[in-house]
Amino acid sequence: MANGLNAFSRDLAVDLGTANTLVYVDGKGITLEEPSVVAVQRGRGGVLGEVVSVGCDAREMLGRTPGNIVAVRPLKNGVITDFRIAETMLRSFIHKAAGTKGFFKPRILACVPSGVSEVEKRAVYESARAAGGREVYLLSEPIAAALGAGLPVMEATGCMVVDIGGGTTEVAVIAMGAIVKSASIKVAGDQMDQAIAQYLKEQHQLLIGEISAEHLKVTLGCAVPYPTPRDGSIKGRDAETGIPKEVHLSSSDIGQALAEPIKLILDAIQRTLAATPPELAADILDRGIVVCGGGAQLFGLTEVIRETTGVDCVIDSDPLRCVVRGAGMALENTLLLNRVAMA
Repeated sequence: MANGLNAFSRDLAVDLGTANTLVYVDGKGITLEEPSVVAVQRGRGGVLGEVVSVGCDAREMLGRTPGNIVAVRPLKNGVITDFRIAETMLRSFIHKAAGTKGFFKPRILACVPSGVSEVEKRAVYESARAAGGREVYLLSEPIAAALGAGLPVMEATGCMVVDIGGGTTEVAVIAMGAIVKSASIKVAGDQMDQAIAQYLKEQHQLLIGEISAEHLKVTLGCAVPYPTPRDGSIKGRDAETGIPKEVHLSSSDIGQALAEPIKLILDAIQRTLAATPPELAADILDRGIVVCGGGAQLFGLTEVIRETTGVDCVIDSDPLRCVVRGAGMALENTLLLNRVAMA
């Protein structure tokens, strides 16, 4: 939509994720990447009141806030769970991303998981409208990911993407600008973090927060063993005594913790492939599977997918920005947007 109609406003594409939100500004590119976290003042009776901070500043407060402030995520499993806080967060991000205000409210293209219900789609739509969008379009995350990865989305050939985000993993076979077969499961980065925290509680009687669990996933996490095992340590609270303690770990420990969520992701990929029409399955065998999202960076994941499915598998060159990049392409091409936007 980069044309004269928008000379006085900046249209936006938003990857509104469970873990992070990215914003693409028409004519500028990606201008914002921040955690989808809001710090809120807690009032009497536990009622959430005034917003204290949003994004990076709020994430630093996770697990560290005093009793009267709580750091919350307004999205869970890719969908909005707190409309008011999501609206405030989105409004703040839009203001940061677009900079100075134009004469007109922007058009907003928001990405949503492929498995969202009508009620969940409506929540995203209304939040974007309330945050200042004069028109709101919705785009399925797998389609945005496929566009961002440079796949021939609009052609009569099949392509396959696996988008492992914070709250959901989206698996989709796409042809002619539409999703042919898909699976959307609530197993992704957040669930991996929870699996690591649970493993440490059960095996080492250590309690840790989500930021510590994510750190272990990034530094020691693996889907297959590292050629040279990695070691590390983590500090937390002893589950029995309540006193602080430190535990030394190896990449093998974190690999064990992640085994179940990885299996569930592989199952979703296999189910989708098994339901794919033969001609499109042949196209995928030729072209391979593209993996994106933060979870794509897990060591050895593409190798496991390749071994499980027999299909070649590659990581997008910029997996964290793949979805918002594809949404930006649709935002700037009216004909493409009309073809791929959700009804």
